[in-house]
Amino acid sequence: MLSRIEIAAVTEQIAHRASRLLAGASLHGHKYAIDALVAATALLAPGPAVILSSDPEDLTVLTQGRVRIVKV
Repeated sequence: MLSRIEIAAVTEQIAHRASRLLAGASLHGHKYAIDALVAATALLAPGPAVILSSDPEDLTVLTQGRVRIVKV
């Protein structure tokens, strides 16, 4: 399951995308910042992308169904 894990740096492009995702989802504050960065990274990655999370609700809102999210 974890054979394709890739570590990605937070680039300016990812940061801007995360900011737009937060605004589009009407989410604000540091509580959502990491989820937004993870979502932006997944959305910019060559697909298909899967996010493993113990708390998938905010990621689902941020990705709008464009990324598969698996609760672990």
